[in-house]
Amino acid sequence: MSNLFLHPKSGGTIVGGLWAFLMLSGCEPSASLDSIRSQGELVIITRNAPTTYYEGREGTTGLEYDLTKAFAKHLGVKARFVVKDNVSEIIRALHKGEGHMAAAGLARTPVRIDQYLNGPTYQTVQQQVVCHRGSKIQPKNIDELTKVKLSVPADSAYLERLMELKNQNTQLSWEVVQDTEAEQLLEQVSLRKIECTVADSNVVAISRRFYPDLVVKFNLTQSEPLTWLLTQDSQTLDQALKFWFREYQGRGYLEQVLQKYYGHIELFDYVDTRIYTNKIMTHLPKFRPTFESVGVKHQQAWTLLAAMAYQESHWDVFATSPTGVRGIMMLTKVTAHELGVRDRLDPSQAIEGGARYLASLYKRLPAEVKEPDRTWFALAAYNVGLGHVNDARELARERGIDPNLWSDLATTLPLLSLQKYYKRLKHGYARGNEPVRYVSNIRDYHDILEQHLAVKVTSLEKAVKK
Repeated sequence: MSNLFLHPKSGGTIVGGLWAFLMLSGCEPSASLDSIRSQGELVIITRNAPTTYYEGREGTTGLEYDLTKAFAKHLGVKARFVVKDNVSEIIRALHKGEGHMAAAGLARTPVRIDQYLNGPTYQTVQQQVVCHRGSKIQPKNIDELTKVKLSVPADSAYLERLMELKNQNTQLSWEVVQDTEAEQLLEQVSLRKIECTVADSNVVAISRRFYPDLVVKFNLTQSEPLTWLLTQDSQTLDQALKFWFREYQGRGYLEQVLQKYYGHIELFDYVDTRIYTNKIMTHLPKFRPTFESVGVKHQQAWTLLAAMAYQESHWDVFATSPTGVRGIMMLTKVTAHELGVRDRLDPSQAIEGGARYLASLYKRLPAEVKEPDRTWFALAAYNVGLGHVNDARELARERGIDPNLWSDLATTLPLLSLQKYYKRLKHGYARGNEPVRYVSNIRDYHDILEQHLAVKVTSLEKAVKK
């Protein structure tokens, strides 16, 4: 990768180069609200990343995707996405008039405030210095950062921050990597191809589940707002955006969508994640054919069944709990009997039984519970029982929140352990925190497994091409 690096000897010219070019070029498209409505579409410039816009199991998804689709619907137009590879391309595309706004996890920085109209804050992040856990030098502050080889993406907010810090410590230096993004550099750190990089905390939180050797050394900034960028002559669009956002946030929709993408990402557990990624290679292959065939039979993603089984037993066919549940799917004796599972320690029987039980719970949920929440509800019911899930839905109604959203149910399930709530509910007491953690862990394990398989496929494709 060394041919991709440019090493700045002084800060200002590197980050300023693109801005100067764009401003001198005079390419500032109009994005008036009237023209957008007459065209019938809102064009959003974004990038392909797990924090913004990507292809998921149920189709196109991502935080930026959901938010901008909601805004376009408010305007009464369709959302069309122009996908670029990195921030540099996004900025160029916005100035060339390829879209009406840029929505790609962009921090509100002094340069961007000066050059653009900035939309409302929908999330806050911190810039974090990230290195490999096994590196000889582990910088704890800016002064120690001068001892490592630091690499950051071109035209990024990280570059702006480093230039500010260079005024405090002239020894600070870095390499600018062209045509790349923070997620790719984090992968390079995990492979020990580069020493350290800088990334936003939300990007780091997701990436560390896939690359457990990444370690956050310290924060480079205080909390920074993420925003959408519009060109300076888009005042009517900007006004409409701010009006919509106040209503969207006020009704709790923003909190729901943030919960959807980040609610299951809890405190990072390096040891558990490392063990899991190792077992994906050592234990999963012997069970994968069964997961795949059972998944097809019951119309379930085999990777979700595998993640569920790992949460239950860590793929141990002889696992036994103090309460008597056994096997790779940790079935109770009663449940196994009802499902026709004669031997809970037979992984084929257990996986088939567990999948059939999950499918039955899924079907018994009310029709108004839609995907992806329906899957999370079914998993919670597998853990705590469908009766307790229904009790939690009833509490949600009483509290004026949506009983059909997992983000809301995750706030009422823990109440089932409090006497003032459970004493008047049909199914009584339950350890309500457990299904919330259960679903969160499975979502984590599923994401990591999907990422592992995607990386493996990419590696195989590259090998075939060679």
